Amino acid sequence: MAAIYLDNSATTPPYREVLELIGRVQEETYGNPSSMHSKGLDAERLIGEARRQVAAFFNGRESEIFFTSGGTEANNLAIKGAAYRNRRRGSHLVTSFIEHPSVLNCFRFLEQEGFSVSYLPVDEQGLIDPGALKSLVGKNTILVSIMHVNSEVGSIQPLAETGQIIREANPDVLFHVDAVQSFARLPLEVKKWQADLVSCSAHKIHGPRGAGCLWVKEGTLLQPLLHGGGQEREMRPGTENTAAIAGFGLAARQGEGRLAQTAGQLRNLKLIFYRELRNSGTRFIVNGPAPENGAPHIINISFPGLKAEVLLHSLEERGIYVSAGSACHSRRPEPSHVLEAIGLSGRRLESALRFSFSVFNTEQEIITAAAETAQVVRDLSSMIS
Repeated sequence: MAAIYLDNSATTPPYREVLELIGRVQEETYGNPSSMHSKGLDAERLIGEARRQVAAFFNGRESEIFFTSGGTEANNLAIKGAAYRNRRRGSHLVTSFIEHPSVLNCFRFLEQEGFSVSYLPVDEQGLIDPGALKSLVGKNTILVSIMHVNSEVGSIQPLAETGQIIREANPDVLFHVDAVQSFARLPLEVKKWQADLVSCSAHKIHGPRGAGCLWVKEGTLLQPLLHGGGQEREMRPGTENTAAIAGFGLAARQGEGRLAQTAGQLRNLKLIFYRELRNSGTRFIVNGPAPENGAPHIINISFPGLKAEVLLHSLEERGIYVSAGSACHSRRPEPSHVLEAIGLSGRRLESALRFSFSVFNTEQEIITAAAETAQVVRDLSSMIS
């Protein structure tokens, strides 16, 4: 059976055009972008073009895009950079319990540095209560960081309401959004959110690994985490990864202008999968938002009585690739902090799988994947009954 890849929240297969561009850049445009000769200028032009392509998603200025090595570095730069730069104004930070590890571990580190952190709980849908945030933001608060789309259950946070509450409570607080899972899948309404900082990654949108960006609203000041030759206007020094950045820009351009089409296509695949699995008579429970809600490309499902790892490898034997949670934790024995935060425990927690879709998937693949999943569940259930 041909492989059916349904782990697109972890990473996506690159567009062929992106791979071809990266190869050409590595072979032909290998100059250092800081060099003054033509090879360097050619590389600099490629980076400038990529900056324009990525900035288009924000309806913002090219000067607001700072390239990084990926979403993790972008989150670190946003959170630590904002905290250190604004420490004289206060030391209180706010985030939620279901953020990506690259966010949560930043806040845990900053707690060791003397900052205080408030963690917002979420409901069974994986949503924060903006009203609860209102009571937390005070004069000593300098940063709030809330993700747009959760990578494990697909909940979409009410960022417009969140941003408004932050501004009303303390207009000087910086608002950071981890948009790694929503970039090129959902609109980035940074003005509506009243956001100051937004993180994105290339390999989640069929671009290369090793490239990401931080959108920094004009006038927002950060403390750089690295010091070097002044690249990225001294915000992120180090010789630029020209090939990866160019590939990031091309992947962004591929997605620009067809957000609604992409979201519709992904949601259709998700609903087909849910419908086929339900019609098969398989016993399962959807975790987080209902299938018609949440992110268009993510559905998290528990198969009580079975083990997620066993299910995962049984599906892999049939050429279907899924995840038992965030890729950052998939090889660790600890249960998902996201699923625990939305109230899961016991058999439901230990049997949860995430299925995540991309524009490369076809409807027939999804129908096949649902049928194979149902068969695996029947086979495993019969072995333990």
